[in-house]
Amino acid sequence: MTTKTNTPAATHAAKRLARLAAVQALYQNHYEQQPLAQIVQDSAAHEFAGLRDDVDGGEAIPGSPDAELFGDIVRGVAANLAALDEMIAGALDARLSPSRLELLLRSILRAGVYELLHHVKIPAGVIINDYVDVTRSFFNGKESGLVNGVLDKLAGKLRAA
Repeated sequence: MTTKTNTPAATHAAKRLARLAAVQALYQNHYEQQPLAQIVQDSAAHEFAGLRDDVDGGEAIPGSPDAELFGDIVRGVAANLAALDEMIAGALDARLSPSRLELLLRSILRAGVYELLHHVKIPAGVIINDYVDVTRSFFNGKESGLVNGVLDKLAGKLRAA
């Protein structure tokens, strides 16, 4: 029997896992054409089994994703897709269009920008760092630098007021 701890470290770990799971759900939605509401429901009902499959070779991962944050990110990105893509386009180098970005990278950026906009109580640096770490989970190249640059640029604009 495991017990849930509500230490700051455990809470942050749950939020980090929620961000990773949200990116995976957004990516899954594109390829499986399954409604996001169903993906959110299935992920929570199956205790994020897909997340365990992708992390540590199916081994148990410490803690569980914050289901509330997970659902909020997934639903929020879906509801604000056009606005998020427009903001991302404005933060990218003029030679790079969002449509040319790999879908997983776009999903990471969309989720990060959504959180910067709608989770203003969470420090921008925490959000950016977590999405850079999510990026590193999937990519070994310069992608994490791109995510860091775009989210940092948008955080400066969105949180300046």
